[in-house]
Amino acid sequence: MSIISAIIVLGGIGLLSAAILYVVSKRFYVKEDPRIALVEELLPGANCGSCGRSGCHDFACACATAASLDNLVCPGAGEEAMKKIADIVGLAPNIAKPQVAVLKCYGTCENRPMTASYDGPASCAMLHTTGSGTTSCPFGCLWCGDCMKACRFGAMYMDPVTGLPVIDPEKCTGCGACSKVCPRHIIELRDKGPRGMRVWVACSNREKGTVARKECNAACIGCGKCMKACPHDAVSVTDNLAYIDFTKCKLCRKCVLACPTGAIHDAGFPISAADMAAIAERKRKEAEAKKAKESNVEPKD
Repeated sequence: MSIISAIIVLGGIGLLSAAILYVVSKRFYVKEDPRIALVEELLPGANCGSCGRSGCHDFACACATAASLDNLVCPGAGEEAMKKIADIVGLAPNIAKPQVAVLKCYGTCENRPMTASYDGPASCAMLHTTGSGTTSCPFGCLWCGDCMKACRFGAMYMDPVTGLPVIDPEKCTGCGACSKVCPRHIIELRDKGPRGMRVWVACSNREKGTVARKECNAACIGCGKCMKACPHDAVSVTDNLAYIDFTKCKLCRKCVLACPTGAIHDAGFPISAADMAAIAERKRKEAEAKKAKESNVEPKD
């Protein structure tokens, strides 16, 4: 009998508590702005934090209550989504230039041989704390894929041949999550450029050229040939490392052709820099042959 009484008492307490909670929830219910749900539907839902907010819901709340969208932009949503969000909240849209992550390193397994072994957890952050990693370059990629794990859009994978992360520009939203977790800060967000064309220095080694070259075959040696070749003053060399200012770069790729180590990479072009150089060389020979024919002189090889 005592057991039944206890069950009845506990059940009554539970029912009373439920009733109190129901009344309180109805009495103090705060109606949410319906625009928040509409805005949140347009967001990717990755909660990557690239907007500066704690998540997509927080960003949606901020948009619904803001007086201006000047400081509110979601890189993962895209231009069209931001325009729709602006229409929903009745404000002028804040459209940011689309960006994409690029890897400032080409220290592949072939270009940068291993000089040490590591048996700890497969973590770039952990490996970075131990020193220069498994190679002699203290600036290059650590090959553990922390950036890939941080990407919530499936835009990165680790190439088993090179050991480096590969970034899919079609999937990359420019959220910057990969850049934030990289302990060596070798992932940079750059403007996608017209039709996805871009040029950047795929190296982060700031040591003198002779040392950098010994550490990696594809290292920038700070020779300045790229800077001299650029007609737009878009290239600078600081601390033995070249850098291309994408706000000044006109995508002529003269720096790509001038680089003696291949440290400057390009992407998105219909014709590669190597093919462009071959075409220029062929045209030069054709011009020499034509000139020689006109003057009856044998063309040079």
